[in-house]
Amino acid sequence: MPLLCADIGNSHTVLGLVADGTVLADWRVATDERNTADEWAVLLRGLLGAALDEVDGIAVCATVPAVLHEWREMLTRHFADVARVVVEPGVRTGVPVLMDNPREVGTDRIINALAAVHEYGGPAIVVDFGGTATTFDVVSAQGQYVGGAISPGIELSLEALGRRGAQLRKVELLRPRSVIAKNTVEALQSGMVFGVAAQVEGIVERMIAELGAESADVHVIATGYLAPVVLDECHCFTQHAPWLTLRGLELVFQRNS
Repeated sequence: MPLLCADIGNSHTVLGLVADGTVLADWRVATDERNTADEWAVLLRGLLGAALDEVDGIAVCATVPAVLHEWREMLTRHFADVARVVVEPGVRTGVPVLMDNPREVGTDRIINALAAVHEYGGPAIVVDFGGTATTFDVVSAQGQYVGGAISPGIELSLEALGRRGAQLRKVELLRPRSVIAKNTVEALQSGMVFGVAAQVEGIVERMIAELGAESADVHVIATGYLAPVVLDECHCFTQHAPWLTLRGLELVFQRNS
């Protein structure tokens, strides 16, 4: 029986039916803070259809408190008989969080760390390419979450340029013909694609040095729906795991159910 996993991010919510580490089906929808519990329930039933009746558990992590509140209400009202795990402080993950304030760390980042350790081992660096933020999360050789970094997401950066630049506009996220662009559209694409790639490689290199590890010993994992935009331009990645967060949610559900 599959598990319904929900990764609620600032820009998008990723839903997946997961069984034994395999994502059987997936959906990505906009995260709308205005949606009520009933609207989320209607959305789920519309997307999953009859498959929702086969789900034997639900695992949720969220970075948007208002949406998480509505999801809790939805789970209580519409799926009261389905086992659920909402990832929050107190939920067992098996990942020690070595931060000044562990409660400040986004639950999706801890979930990614758990999945990285389980699938690849440590030390590891997970780079999650979301629309609002690109996050870097570092796991030690002992499987501890030791910290990370956050930078503006690709979509957020493009949106800011379009709003604040008088002669700039939104463009499609594609690799341009060359780094040295010949028109405004490709200049924006060059700055985004190659600029983010250079940023990622630079931060990862500094993190590996700070870990005191050899580059060959560190797993560098790309995830997030925007990872394909820069994946081929980054030479630091050892794995591409698009469903890393969903896999981590399955692991947490198994540890807490």
